[in-house]
Amino acid sequence: MFLNINFGDIENSLYLCNMRTVIQRVSHASVTIKGSVKSQIEQGFLILLGVCEEDSMEDVDWLVRKIAALRVFDDEQHVMNKSIIDVGGNCLVVSQFTLYASYKKGNRPSWFRAGSHEHSIPLYEAFCKQLGEAIGRPVGTGEFGADMQVSLLNDGPVTICMDTKNKE
Repeated sequence: MFLNINFGDIENSLYLCNMRTVIQRVSHASVTIKGSVKSQIEQGFLILLGVCEEDSMEDVDWLVRKIAALRVFDDEQHVMNKSIIDVGGNCLVVSQFTLYASYKKGNRPSWFRAGSHEHSIPLYEAFCKQLGEAIGRPVGTGEFGADMQVSLLNDGPVTICMDTKNKE
């Protein structure tokens, strides 16, 4: 019996990309650009969002559905059983290409897997718009590609990493 292995497919599979998020349950969060507060929220989620070239509107749709329904807020019995919708929480979404850091070679990360501005900005904007529609309130944002200072008080702490190709 012979195995027919295409090593090109194996090498390419090592670089499969996915839309990535780091979701932090916060008591409050804000993003400041050039000394001015761009957006701030009270109770809710601070979401760091990374986009790669292979991402599509299908990835946006899946993430929005999962995040809006994510039950990580306490109910009356102090059990994480309520969604952001249930508690009337807010969202602040910050673009974060560094979520694609590759540190395989050396100590200076590479971000070769991060999506280009042309591809990423429309998906970032669609994500923010759809998430706002899903939770029933506007979503705070940073500014794509800007140098931002993000301030937050992580509540719990509760921090969840989620991506669209590893649907755990």
